[in-house]
Amino acid sequence: MLIKDLSLGIVSSILLVICVLVGVAFLTLLERKVLGYIQIRKGPNKVGIWGIPQPFADAIKLFTKEQTYPVVSNYTPYYISPIFSLFLALIVWMIFPMWVGLHNFNLGALFFLSCTSMGVYTVMMAGWASNSNYALLGGLRAVAQTISYEVSLALILLSFVFLVQSYNILDFTRGQEGLWFVVLTLPLCIMWFASCLAETNRTPFDFAEGESELVSGFNVEYSSGGFALIFMAEYASILFMSMLFVILFLGSNIYNIFFYIKLVFLAFMFIWVRGTLPRFRYDKLMFLAWKSYLPVALNFLIFFSGGLVLTM
Repeated sequence: MLIKDLSLGIVSSILLVICVLVGVAFLTLLERKVLGYIQIRKGPNKVGIWGIPQPFADAIKLFTKEQTYPVVSNYTPYYISPIFSLFLALIVWMIFPMWVGLHNFNLGALFFLSCTSMGVYTVMMAGWASNSNYALLGGLRAVAQTISYEVSLALILLSFVFLVQSYNILDFTRGQEGLWFVVLTLPLCIMWFASCLAETNRTPFDFAEGESELVSGFNVEYSSGGFALIFMAEYASILFMSMLFVILFLGSNIYNIFFYIKLVFLAFMFIWVRGTLPRFRYDKLMFLAWKSYLPVALNFLIFFSGGLVLTM
């Protein structure tokens, strides 16, 4: 029985990873199409019908190109960091709230925070090991930004932990059967979405990849396979953050088609923001995290903890 359960868990995990990677491929296509129409042009439309095989063409191109690395780089961390980055972006999907089988464990919220905190090290390693001033500056910016917004993410998540009195992601879904949390906590919803943009280094918080001043940020020295792995990790994180947003605020059963419609809409919102907003100023980014989001998140946390004490 143990071998059967173990093999079922492994096969389920592999299927989940494959589905996430296919989702990542088509999210890149969606982004290029949406950005094309935002800029009043067509997106990729030459490869196959409506450009649908374009993501696979991109993957084949990137992984068959020659892998180069700077002579003065620190080779081992330079080589490992993109692999570790994608590994973290995929392993965090273990908390996907399956009602039966797979990995349903009681500390899913803590596991999510642990995995996102580890993501900082991959960016830092990639920026430092490249031995390039641009890469190092991009890495330092990304680390400062990610650590700052992790604080607000953790506090917002803790507010909902007090609300549902559990770290299990399944309980967040059960707790919203009558009323979605977005109705109760609209300010937290907006703050969470902005923090997700900052956490995944997306516009208007893409300081780690500031093309106008840092060429391409921490991944400037990466080409072919290494660049593709960093790219895939970023988009897997976007899909995961969209999924977590839906579970926290727009509670839905994962066996319901509306769950996936909401998830795709949230991923579209990430792209929409990229096509609409200019980049923030760096000091404004830090001011937003520490002077605006932190006090509001703390106030909500105290409010929910007070409510918890009153109901006990």
